Amino acid sequence: MELMSDAFLKDTYYAAVQSKLDQEFIQMLLFEMKRRQLTDEDVRNTA
Repeated sequence: MELMSDAFLKDTYYAAVQSKLDQEFIQMLLFEMKRRQLTDEDVRNTA
């Protein structure tokens, strides 16, 4: 995950939520977003 840009991470999270992918995958993305101090609010603002 460290190789993903912030923008790609946000896009991946948004797509995962929209596609109703596995909750464990979504949680992993959220964990990485929190580690980078990004929020799902950031995702909504870029979508």
